[in-house]
Amino acid sequence: MSERAEETVVSEGTVPSPRTATLGPPPRSTPAGAEGGDITEGMEEAYWSVHDGAAARATVRQILGSLPRITRRIGLLAWRADAGAALAVVGCRLASAAMTACGLVASVGVLQELFAQGPTPERVRAAALQVVLVVGLLALRALTEAGASMAQARVTPKIRTALEKEFFRLTAHVRLEAVEDADWHDEVFRAHDRGLFYARELVGQVVSLASAALGLAGTVGVLGLLHPALLPLMLLSVLPVGAAAIRSARARFHSFKRWNALQRRVRVFTWLLLDQDAAAEVRSDTVQTALLDEHDRLITRIAEEDTRLRVRAAWLDLAGRGAGGLGTAVTYGALAAMLIAGWLPLAAGAGAVLAVQTGQAALTRLVEVAHLVYEHALWVADLEAVLERCRGLQMRRGEVLAPERVGTIELDDVSFTYGGKREPALSGVSMTLRAGETVAFVGSNGGGKTTASKLLAGLHEPRSGTIRWDGVDVQAMDAQSLQRRVAFVLQEPVRFPFSALANVTAATGSLTEADPERALAAARASGADQVIAHLPDQWDTVLSKRFRGGQDLSGGQWAKMAVARGLYNDAPLLLLDEPTASMDPPSEHAVYEAVLRGRLREDRITVLISHRLASVVGCDRIYVFDAGRIVEEGTHAELMAGDGLYARMFSLQAAGYHPSP
Repeated sequence: MSERAEETVVSEGTVPSPRTATLGPPPRSTPAGAEGGDITEGMEEAYWSVHDGAAARATVRQILGSLPRITRRIGLLAWRADAGAALAVVGCRLASAAMTACGLVASVGVLQELFAQGPTPERVRAAALQVVLVVGLLALRALTEAGASMAQARVTPKIRTALEKEFFRLTAHVRLEAVEDADWHDEVFRAHDRGLFYARELVGQVVSLASAALGLAGTVGVLGLLHPALLPLMLLSVLPVGAAAIRSARARFHSFKRWNALQRRVRVFTWLLLDQDAAAEVRSDTVQTALLDEHDRLITRIAEEDTRLRVRAAWLDLAGRGAGGLGTAVTYGALAAMLIAGWLPLAAGAGAVLAVQTGQAALTRLVEVAHLVYEHALWVADLEAVLERCRGLQMRRGEVLAPERVGTIELDDVSFTYGGKREPALSGVSMTLRAGETVAFVGSNGGGKTTASKLLAGLHEPRSGTIRWDGVDVQAMDAQSLQRRVAFVLQEPVRFPFSALANVTAATGSLTEADPERALAAARASGADQVIAHLPDQWDTVLSKRFRGGQDLSGGQWAKMAVARGLYNDAPLLLLDEPTASMDPPSEHAVYEAVLRGRLREDRITVLISHRLASVVGCDRIYVFDAGRIVEEGTHAELMAGDGLYARMFSLQAAGYHPSP
C-alpha cells in the first residue's frame, strides 16, 4: 500500500477523494530558459558566489579603509600559527624594501659619477664602486625576499591547518537543529569552500600588498632626498596610472562575476548531460537532442557576451595606458624643464626617471593586490563569523554521562517544534520504554514518529517536558555521551567510502579497530554477512568506486550494512527508522527476526519505526502517532480489537494483498 493511501486515512475510516483543480491546456511552445536580455535572469545566487565582484562595487575609500583591519586580522592568524615565521616575514620584507630604496640611491650615485666632469675612464672607475654597491644591495634584496618566501612557506600552511581543524571540530559538534537549517548549510559550505582557501591565499596577498606599499614609500623617500619639488611630480605621474589600474581591476572583477553567472546558467544543462543518475532516463526518453539544442543556444550567447566583455576590457586597458602615458609625458616634461633651468642636476634627473618608473609599477601592483585583498577578506570574514556562530551552537556539555545500561526511558509530556514552523511536530507525548522491550512507532507521514526517535537519540532537545533515563533528566547529561548510548539506523543510511569493516564499526568511534566476534555476529544478524562474503576482499573491500578496486552496493545491501552497524554498536537503545524499506522480502524478514527474536543484547530497548504494519505485529507495544500526538497504544491484538486508527490502517494494507472480487 502506498504512503499516499496511508495519509488519506481519516478517523471515520473512509478515504476522501482527492482535491481537484481546473487545468487548461499548455502553450504550444515555451522557452527552456531566458530568450532575450540577461540569460542569467531568474538564477538564484549561489552560496559560493555571493562576494564575487565585491571589489568592483566598492569605493576607493572603502577598500583603503578596510586594509588596516584586514592586515591586522591576517597578522593575528599568522602570529597564532607560527610567531617566529611571522616575525621573519615582516623583518625580511622591511629589509627588502630598505634594500630597494638604497639601491635607488646607489643607482643615482652611479649616474652622478658617470655624468661628472673629467675623463671617461676616471668616471667609469669612480662609478665602479657604486655599481658594486648596487649589485650588493640587489643581492641582499634577493636574499631577504628568499628568506621572506621561506618563512611564508612555513606559516601559510599552518594557518590553513589550524583554521581547518577548528572549523571541522566545531561544525562536527553543532546541534542537529542548526545543521537542518538551509541557511546554515550555505554559510558553512561557503566558509569551507572559499573561506579556508582564501585564508591561505590572503597571507601571500597581504605580504605582496605590504611590499608594494613599502616599495612606493621608499620611492617617495628617494625622490624627497633628490629634490623636494620631485614629490608633486611623482604624484602627477602615478595618479593617472593608479586611476587606470583601479578601473582595470574593477573591470576584471566584474567580468569574473559575470562569467561565473553565465557558467552556472549553462551548467543546468551540462549537469543533465553528464550526470550518472540521469543518464538512463535521458537516453530512454531520447532527451539528448532537446538538451543539446538548448545547450548550443546558451553557449553561443555566452560566447557573444564573452567577446563583448573582452573587447571592453581591451578598451579600458588602452585608456589606462593612455592616461598613464599622458601622466608620464607631463612628468618627464616637467623634469626636462627643471634640468634646463638648472634646478636639478642631470644625474638626479636620471635617478628621478628610475624612481618614477619604480613608483608607477609599485602603485599598479598596490591597486591590483588591494582589490584582491578586499574581496578575498570578505570570504575570510565569513569563515570567522561561521566559526563564532558554531561556538554558540555546540552540543550540550556536562559532567553527568549517560549510563551504559538503562532500565527505563520515560518521556513525560514532551513537545517539540522545528525552527521556522508554527505547528508542533510533537505535542504532549508521554511513554515509558523498558529494557528488553521491542516497541513500534507507527502512523501517518508527519505524525511525529521520526521526531520522537530523534529526541530519544538526543539529537534534539524537547521544547517542553522531560526525557529521563532511569529517572535522570537527559538535559543534565553530556549530549555526546547520550548519543553514544544510542544506535540509530536510518532509512537512507550514510554510505561511508571506507572498508566494509569500517562501515560496520564506524558508529563505535573507530575506522580501523574492531571486535571480530561482535562484528561477525552483527553482520549475520543483519544479513550483511552474505554481502561482505561476496566482495573481492571481503572485510577489507573499499565500498566506493572513487577508489581503485572499490565496489558499490545496491540500496538493499547498504541497508543491511547500516543495520549491522547499528547492531554492532551494542548500545542500550536501538532505533530503527524504516531500515528495511529498500530490502527484498526475505532480507526484510531476516532482519526483523534478528531484531524481534534473535537479540544480540537481551537488555536492549528496540524502537522500530515502520509504515509496513505487518512487520510490527510481534512488537511488545505499538504507539500510534497522528498529528504529533500518541492517539493509541497497545499490542497488535489490543489495537485490532479496539478498531481504531491502527486497525483501519492495518486492514487497508492487508486488503492490498488480496485479489479484488
